[in-house]
Amino acid sequence: MNDGQTIGSTRAWFLAGMRGIFSLPAAILMLSFVGFCAYTVQAGIPVAEVVFMTGIVWALPAKVILVSSIVSNANLATAFIAVTLSSIRLMPMVAALVPEIRTAKTPTWLLLALSHFVAITAWVFAMDRLQTVPRERRIAFFAGFGITLVATNMVLVGVMYHFVAEFPPLVAGCLFFLTPVYFLTSIWNSARHPVVYAALAAGLVTGPVVYWFAPEFDILAAGLGGGTLAWLAERNWRQRKGRHA
Repeated sequence: MNDGQTIGSTRAWFLAGMRGIFSLPAAILMLSFVGFCAYTVQAGIPVAEVVFMTGIVWALPAKVILVSSIVSNANLATAFIAVTLSSIRLMPMVAALVPEIRTAKTPTWLLLALSHFVAITAWVFAMDRLQTVPRERRIAFFAGFGITLVATNMVLVGVMYHFVAEFPPLVAGCLFFLTPVYFLTSIWNSARHPVVYAALAAGLVTGPVVYWFAPEFDILAAGLGGGTLAWLAERNWRQRKGRHA
């Protein structure tokens, strides 16, 4: 039996990845994108820009931060820093995923291209299923899922944009509420270190407080300030634990 018969064809594994669009993580993300679409309609963002944003700024929280910055009339530098800080959290995900999908023959440009599709849903889905995929076909499997997920959400946003505009405010609000709920639960479930839980809790507390004093910087302050407070608290706890050990 040759290698192709043993591990299956690249096309077959790409299609297997595409079928992941029918999984629960993908369904939750698509519902969240409907909520995000409702938010962009209320914010007055044109549909073409929303579709473009969906494909280019892939991580959903980064898009929410960007639109929130636009709504709050934040300056360009503030929006840039906030979105960048939000996206930096994906670097450890990429670092964890790349060793799982690459082989000695995988070109660097391909890994760089596929890193665009690394966000919470794609990362959790891939890390949960890659062990059942032959290493030689993991690139195809992840590409199939990531590309399909992005393309589907671009189409979904383009189609739903005009429909959500007619939704009652309560329905639109409930749909949009899926976005932060999805973000918080996904991060919480995928966290592997106590400091992540502390950072989330600190951000939830500091965000509304900062909003009353500096609404243009609430997201940036909640993320940077909450994360810093969580890191300092965790560092202090480790030092105390080390002294008493």
